[in-house]
Amino acid sequence: MKGIRKRVTIGFLSIVTLLFFSGMVSLFELGHLSTDAEVILEHSHRNMELAKDMLTALHEQSRAVANVAVLEDMRSDSLCRDRLVALESSLAAAYDLSKSSAHLDSLTVTVTELRRLTNEMLVAQTDTLPSSFGRVWYDEVYMPVSVKVAEQINDFMSATHEGLTPRAEQLNHNAYRAVMPVLISLVVMIAIVLMLYYFILIYCVNPVLSLRKSLADWLAFRLPFAPKSVCRDELLDLKEDIETLINQNKQTKA
Repeated sequence: MKGIRKRVTIGFLSIVTLLFFSGMVSLFELGHLSTDAEVILEHSHRNMELAKDMLTALHEQSRAVANVAVLEDMRSDSLCRDRLVALESSLAAAYDLSKSSAHLDSLTVTVTELRRLTNEMLVAQTDTLPSSFGRVWYDEVYMPVSVKVAEQINDFMSATHEGLTPRAEQLNHNAYRAVMPVLISLVVMIAIVLMLYYFILIYCVNPVLSLRKSLADWLAFRLPFAPKSVCRDELLDLKEDIETLINQNKQTKA
């Protein structure tokens, strides 16, 4: 492969190679970005669901405790235990998902206290106690702990929501990182295209025009064939072939 053809081929292959690798890098980064976004959204959504499950279990457990302690309805004692188990199960699932959280640590302590109070109440209800004792216990002992559990669950939900901000910033940074190879490739490609344009104009277009004009002058006016542009590679071979034909034509006529 000679001069002009080699340079043009190398130039366009460079553009194709640059486009290919920049595209692969961008696709790789965008794939990571998409995966990270899905994980973050799924993690946040799951935490919100667990927090709502905990609030629901707490509400139902508080109502069952009120039935047992205040209304002396012992049919609700199994519901007290079941809802407390559901609350603890949702809390354990939130722990497994979040790995570590100060809000969950404090919530665990309060839920443990809630279980202790519930168990004590259920044991005490087996004895015959005045109904006024159950109401006082529910209002002054149980409810403050139950309200504290609800507040800590709400704090956990707020922390989950606020935790999206730094992750969103990280996604924004990853998005710039995914786009950057394309921008760099674009700048380099513009430079390569401008170089190819200059090369084709100087080494191809101008010499061809000069050859054509000089040949037209010789055919029309028998002026000497002397292209002004410097010819190289294949164009130099073409110039020499034209000069050979002209010399042969002159010898034939002579």
